[in-house]
Amino acid sequence: QVQLVESGGGSVQAGGSLRLSCAASGYTVRSVCMGWFRQVPGKEREGVAVIDRDGSTRHADSVEGRFTISQDNAKNTLYLQMNSLKPEDTAMYYCAAVRLYRWCPSDPLKRYDYNYWGQGTQVTVSS
Repeated sequence: QVQLVESGGGSVQAGGSLRLSCAASGYTVRSVCMGWFRQVPGKEREGVAVIDRDGSTRHADSVEGRFTISQDNAKNTLYLQMNSLKPEDTAMYYCAAVRLYRWCPSDPLKRYDYNYWGQGTQVTVSS
């Protein structure tokens, strides 16, 4: 059974940093495309960053240069390092994975091809 559990969210001031973690069980993180998404009430869930089976990454333009996605195979955990946080980064953050052994879809920052989701962790950035 695939399970994803996020942690690390919280409240910070603008310019601060947070690191989100997503502990995976039921499969190994290297075997599947995984990503971080975020959502604010009333808006679509948007892709933040993804990492493919070969370790290649892609980040949304809005976070490029500030956020970094990575994974630790030994801990079977996905991370999102968030630096220089802005109030507009405030959202519920979710980690997600596609089906086992699949590579990232052609449009990896769209949520539709992701089959497994965590429960989310809240990030609040104050000005």
